[in-house]
Amino acid sequence: MSLTTLVNAYPLASVITISALVSLFISVVNYFILDKERMREIKEKQKSLQSEIKNQPDSQKKMELTNQMLKHSMETMKHSMKPALITMIPLLIIFWFIKGIFDTTSLAGSWIWYYIGSALVFSLLFRKLFKLP
Repeated sequence: MSLTTLVNAYPLASVITISALVSLFISVVNYFILDKERMREIKEKQKSLQSEIKNQPDSQKKMELTNQMLKHSMETMKHSMKPALITMIPLLIIFWFIKGIFDTTSLAGSWIWYYIGSALVFSLLFRKLFKLP
């Protein structure tokens, strides 16, 4: 039985399975590439800065704290870019491939929404499982 025949027979199960596999792939790449301890430190600093900003009456001090928070956000983005770049090409190839397959199924117009919904669930699950920040 070919992959196309299997997808045509069970389109919803296929979308969910593919989203689980792609989410697992992304989580594994993040697990091995991200500096998890540094990301956790940055998140903690951002939380403390947010509470300081809320409790600060002085607008000048709020601006300084906001600038610090922006620096931490930029560092978080810098750390997140490496795994994103590594996974981008394989994901583009996978989406190009599955788009062609799902265009002939009963989910032709809506498979992407099923994919997005199930991918959100699986990515949350795998982030908890791998203890990713």
